[in-house]
Amino acid sequence: MSHLPSHLWYLITNFGGAGLTLPLAFAIALWLAVGYSWRLAAGWLFLLGVAVALVTATKIAFLGWGIGVRVWDFTGLSGHAMFATAVFPVAAFLVLLSAPPAVRIAGVVLALLGGAAVGLSRVIIEAHSPSEAITGCIVGALAALVFVRIAWNATPPGRLPVAPVVLSLMILMLGLHKLHLPTQRWVTHIALKVSGHDRPYVRARWKVLHDNKTPASPASPVAPLQKTRNVAVPLPDSDA
Repeated sequence: MSHLPSHLWYLITNFGGAGLTLPLAFAIALWLAVGYSWRLAAGWLFLLGVAVALVTATKIAFLGWGIGVRVWDFTGLSGHAMFATAVFPVAAFLVLLSAPPAVRIAGVVLALLGGAAVGLSRVIIEAHSPSEAITGCIVGALAALVFVRIAWNATPPGRLPVAPVVLSLMILMLGLHKLHLPTQRWVTHIALKVSGHDRPYVRARWKVLHDNKTPASPASPVAPLQKTRNVAVPLPDSDA
């Protein structure tokens, strides 16, 4: 699969962008509220919000303080992978509410695999390390599966018209597929404000500091931070 043309991987990775998945998530919540209850819609948004908070927290920790796991090359959960594996399985579940249980399960599983493909694309285009993509997929999948488990018996079929639901979600997917939100810039701005630093940590310099660390460096923990602030450059807005 890694031998596919690069433009196809970028096409796949765009399906995990916040510009598409966030409106899709809110559309799902709206349909849940219309057909079932605001409590169910709020539950979905809460679970997604927890996943978003985890992604944001790991990114702020790295950008602001250089907190990560070097042995795994981990600098923060992949936002694209998380959004894709969280939103698309729930969208499939919503669309297939009137289908037999086996078909619903198959739809959710296929959507999870699609989300995993987005995670793989983040590695192929070198936007994330494997550990970041995998953990992003895990967090997103957990959010989706917890919601599906909660909603399975709370969403009897027949309360939502299938055609308008499918049409609305398809319009969002086609219309917003290339919409880019500068989420990485926003998170970087927050990280610098919270940490009080002038420059964010970047992966390359973070790894170099670790590889070149002298035996005396543990006795002077401030030195790597000062050096990083002097040489680090802002991250691009390629998202997370």
